[in-house]
Amino acid sequence: MDWLSSLFTNWGASSHIVALYAIVIAVGYILGKVKFGGIALGSTFVLFVGIIVGHVYNVMGIASPEGYACPLSTMNFIQDFGLVLFVYCIGLSVGPGFFSSFKEGGVKMNLLAIVVVLLNVGIMFGLYYLFFDTENPKNLPMMVGVLCGAVTNTPGLGAANETLAEVMSHNDGLQVAMGESSIASAYACAYPLGVLGMIGAVILTRYLLKISLKEEDEAIQREKDANPHARPHQMTIVASNKSLVGKNLFEVSQFLGRNFVCTRIERNGQIIRSNNDTPFTLGDKMRIVCAADDAEAITAFLGDQIEMEWDEENSPVVSRRIIVTKPAIEGKTFGEMHFNSIHGVYVTRFTRSGIEMFADRHLKMQIGDRLRVVGPEENVKNVADLVGNQVKRLDYPNIAPIFIGILLGIALGSIPFKFPGIPNPVKLGIAGGPLIVALLIARFGYKVHLVSYTTTSANMFVRELGLLLFLASVGMKAGAHFWETLIQGDGVKYVWVGFLITVIPILIMGLVARLRYKLNYFTFMGFTAGTYTDPPLLAFSSEMASNDAPAVGYSTVYPLSMFLRILSAQLIILFCCS
Repeated sequence: MDWLSSLFTNWGASSHIVALYAIVIAVGYILGKVKFGGIALGSTFVLFVGIIVGHVYNVMGIASPEGYACPLSTMNFIQDFGLVLFVYCIGLSVGPGFFSSFKEGGVKMNLLAIVVVLLNVGIMFGLYYLFFDTENPKNLPMMVGVLCGAVTNTPGLGAANETLAEVMSHNDGLQVAMGESSIASAYACAYPLGVLGMIGAVILTRYLLKISLKEEDEAIQREKDANPHARPHQMTIVASNKSLVGKNLFEVSQFLGRNFVCTRIERNGQIIRSNNDTPFTLGDKMRIVCAADDAEAITAFLGDQIEMEWDEENSPVVSRRIIVTKPAIEGKTFGEMHFNSIHGVYVTRFTRSGIEMFADRHLKMQIGDRLRVVGPEENVKNVADLVGNQVKRLDYPNIAPIFIGILLGIALGSIPFKFPGIPNPVKLGIAGGPLIVALLIARFGYKVHLVSYTTTSANMFVRELGLLLFLASVGMKAGAHFWETLIQGDGVKYVWVGFLITVIPILIMGLVARLRYKLNYFTFMGFTAGTYTDPPLLAFSSEMASNDAPAVGYSTVYPLSMFLRILSAQLIILFCCS
C-alpha cells in the first residue's frame, strides 16, 4: 500500500497534484449539489473542500516546506490559468448583453444596479472604519474578501486576489502585514450567510411592503394582454397607391417604416405566393399580416381594405428550436422582429447561457440564443433562415480566436497605467485584461471576422472548469491558515459584517424600486439575483414565480453587474492599498 500512501503524501509529484485536485473538485462539486434548506451552494463548495484539505495537510505535517498541500508555484499557475479561462468565458457570455443593456429599456434597472453595487462598497467602507483597525494595512484587503463573499461574486475574488499579489510585489509593508493571511479566508467566512441573506432580504421586503404574489402575477399578465404588438392582425388590401408602382414589397415596407408580410396575392384571378422581391402592382388583392397597432397606417399607405375569404392552406404546425447565428440580428428586440404578427410564428421560449426565459418583446437577441418556434412548417423555415440557424457552424469551438483573445487580454492586462497619487503603476492584470477583451470580441468581433462564439454547453464547460481549478487552488492555499483566521483572528466579525453588506442594500433598493419606480416584485427578485450575480437566488425566485419576470430581470442587469463587481474589487485594492 506504499504506492497509495505515496500518491497522497509525495507533494512534489505530478500524480499527487492531479489526484489532489481531482478529489477536491469531485467531492466539492458533488456536495455543492446537495441542498440545505432548499439552497445549494453550487461550485463554491469546492472552495470549502479545498480549505479542509489544506488544513488537514498542514495539521498532519505532510505539507510542502511552504506549508501547503501542493507546491505553491504549481497552485499559483493553476489558479491563474483557471481564473483567465473563467473570466474570459464570462466576458464572451455577457458581452452582447453588456453593451445593449445601456440602450432604452434596460437603462433604469441598470442604473439601479449601479446604485446597489455602490451601496455594497459604501457599506463595506463604513463598517471597515467603524469596527476594524484602519492602521493595520491587512484589514482593508481582507474586507474586500468579505465584500466578494457577501455578494457571492467569485470573479471579483479572483480579480482582487490577483491585483493584491501585484500590489504586494511593489509594497513590502503590505506583504509583511498580510503574512499568511488570505482574502479567500474572509470570502469563505462571508459567503454562506451571503446566500441566505439575499433570500431572506427579498422575502423580508415582500412582507414589509405587504406585497401579494397573486396581484403581482396578475399585473404582469395585464401588461402582456394590453400590448397591441403581441396581437397579430390579418387583412386584405386592394393596392391603389400609384406612387408605389415599380417598387418591390421590401422597398415598400422600408419606405413606410412599418413591418408587414404579404403572404399571398390575387392577381388577375390567380393566387400567387409573394416575397420581398414581388413588385407592387395596382389592383392586387394583398393578404397582409402585421402588428395590430400598425394596421391603420399600413392600410392608409397601401390602399383600401376589403373583406375577402382566402382558402386556408394545409400547412402542418411544427415546433422547432432554431439558433440565432446572423450578426445582423444581434441587438434587435423580439418586438422589433414581429415574429408573431408578421412571420406567423410564436416564439414561446428561448435559452441563453443555460437559462430558459420568456421571449419578452423588450429583450434583445444575442448570437447563440436558442429560440423555441411554433407555427406552420414553411413559416418556421423562413424564420430559421432569417435568424441564421447555422447550427453546424457553431457546433465546432473556435479555439484559435479564443486563445487569440486571451493573448490580447493578457497583453492589455500587462500595460502599466499611472495615476496621480499612486506611487506604483496600475495594471488591469490577468482578470481585468481578458475580461475587457472578451467583452469587446463578443460584441464587435464579427466585424473583423473574429467570431469566438461557442455553444452554450461548451462555454459553460470551459467556464466551470476554470472556476473549479481556481477555487480548488484558492481553497487549498487558504486552508493552511483558515482555522487561525476564523477562530483566533476576525473570522466571526467577517461573518456578521458580510451579512450586513449583503442585506442592507437589498432592503434599501427594495423600498426604492417598489415605491419610487413601481417595479414588479418578481422582476425585483430577478433584478436582485442579477445584481448580486447569484444563481441560487435566481433559482429560488423562479420557483416562486409562475412567470418569467425573474429571468428577465436577471438577464437585464447581470452583464453590467458582473463587470462592476470585478472592476470594483480591483479598484479598491489598487487605489486604497498601493
